[in-house]
Amino acid sequence: MECLCSTLYYTRAASDVPRIFDLPDHPLVCSLMYADGVCIFKCLLNRDTECCRVGKESILITLGYNSALLKFESYAEFNAFSDTLKRCRNEKKEYSVFSQRTEEASAAQYFQFYGCISQQQNMMQDFVRTATYHRAILQNHIDFRDKVILDVGCGSGILSFFAVQAGAKRVYAVEASSVAQYAEMLVKNNHLSDKIIVLPGKIEEISLPEAVDVIISEPMGYMLFNERMLESYLHSKKWLKANGMMFPTFSDIHLAPFSDEQLYMEHYSRANFWYQQCFYGVNLSSLRGAAVDEYFRQPIVDTFDIRILMARSVKYTVNFMDAEEADLHRVEIPFVFQMAQSGLIHGLAFWFDVAFVGSLVTVWLSTAPTEPLTHWYQVRCLLQTPLFAKEGETLSGKVLFVANKRQSYDIQITALVNQTGFRSGNILDLKNPFFR
Repeated sequence: MECLCSTLYYTRAASDVPRIFDLPDHPLVCSLMYADGVCIFKCLLNRDTECCRVGKESILITLGYNSALLKFESYAEFNAFSDTLKRCRNEKKEYSVFSQRTEEASAAQYFQFYGCISQQQNMMQDFVRTATYHRAILQNHIDFRDKVILDVGCGSGILSFFAVQAGAKRVYAVEASSVAQYAEMLVKNNHLSDKIIVLPGKIEEISLPEAVDVIISEPMGYMLFNERMLESYLHSKKWLKANGMMFPTFSDIHLAPFSDEQLYMEHYSRANFWYQQCFYGVNLSSLRGAAVDEYFRQPIVDTFDIRILMARSVKYTVNFMDAEEADLHRVEIPFVFQMAQSGLIHGLAFWFDVAFVGSLVTVWLSTAPTEPLTHWYQVRCLLQTPLFAKEGETLSGKVLFVANKRQSYDIQITALVNQTGFRSGNILDLKNPFFR
């Protein structure tokens, strides 16, 4: 939008005069700075910003639960800023790539969730996650020393701090949720405002003043693809220099058949509630079938003993350096398993690994059931009907991920025991997992 091209600097100097500078392609950012250039307040202004005039030369803006009063030295300065803000609010809304692929309700819920400090803490306290990122960045310090870095979806900014520890010249930390204000607080309190620049907004909608050498991010969701942040990660490559680097660099999603009679019966027993014919005088039994269908559409997030796996896993690789956003709109994973044991196949288990390929070392982050547990756990998808297979027989089929506007995927599984011709499958909703 044309009006989103100015930055207001309210500088605490001798004259205390605010200045408006035109910065093409930049969002309208209001920054309060001391004379020494230290920023003590920053906010993003857009068409949805609530504001009102106070007195002759002041504007009150509301930012969530906080408000800020901008007092101008002259009416001319006030009028210039006011006109810019009015143009912004009256401009026809433009839809970014993110907005086109995401329902507004889903986006609001998503950013509210990640705007909570408690959720940031949950991720930061995942030792495997945080320590692996720290090791990947610090052990490849030559890839960061004196380089410009982009941190996509920075959250608390922890990865940006790691990049600075590795010697980064400058880090652009992009965060669309309200936690961006807390990241800014951490940056200031750690005296790194000259190194880390927090940019509130979506990577699909913000602009950077320069290209970057390395992109860092933690974009993985359950089953790797959930939340569709991988697409934002791939979108950010428009700011990556030729021969630039991405941390993580690629990912492998693994799948394997499993046998778990207890889990299967648990899911059925959850629906037994709807068998009741006299629940406070109401017959519920007509909904039992619908309940079973709904419960079986839920991927199960938990962990398990690897002895339930009936064959070696197969993997599907996503190379972030080569992949495009559209490649993740429909992901088809064919599989052929050689059964290592006889028994009932109740479904497929999923986990993923990501690799950080640096100039010095390659570091792996694994969510496999053989590795220490992470906040991603593993995910299992049940078949509607179990399949019996003998040791040495083959199970073939495919898993199809189809992206939806709820920042998730619809999953379709088809499976066939080749020697007997028995088939099964399921359709699942990754947006609505069952946390066991």
